[in-house]
Amino acid sequence: MNVRDLIPWSRSNREVGRDLRSESSLSPMVSLHREMNRLFDDAFHGFDESRLLGRPRRGEWPKIDVEDNDKEYRVTAELPGMDDRDVEVLIQDGVLTLRGEKKVENESPNRMFSERFYGRFERQISFDREVAEDGITAAFRNGILTVTVPKTAQAVERTKRIPINVAGKSH
Repeated sequence: MNVRDLIPWSRSNREVGRDLRSESSLSPMVSLHREMNRLFDDAFHGFDESRLLGRPRRGEWPKIDVEDNDKEYRVTAELPGMDDRDVEVLIQDGVLTLRGEKKVENESPNRMFSERFYGRFERQISFDREVAEDGITAAFRNGILTVTVPKTAQAVERTKRIPINVAGKSH
């Protein structure tokens, strides 16, 4: 359910484009109604229910770093409270997929709220170069998953450093 669904009215397209001169001829109640609609529209513009409930949006968890050097990519994901058995690493057509599930440790009936993330997740990282799929390695230690994705020899060979000229000097 969206928070906007709780509001019983919203501005229609024809109201948004209405001439301001005609506003003055409306009754004070209609003007008040329109102003309240505008106020709610402005207040809830971009509002996201997942933020209200403390859940990360799709694609936000786990947090990852992607490093690119001359020979490989290195993807690091923070997965606190998880084991290697809870995570799956896949590669297909140059797209690395990290997926898994973080299960609730205990379902306490006394819990008022929780800011921790539980549930299934999936992150996909698309590489812009050819990768050597057979050489990919993954390591999991202290809640950190590190995936090393080597580039193919052809991709490494095609990398060419371009010198930068500054005021007639080259680097």
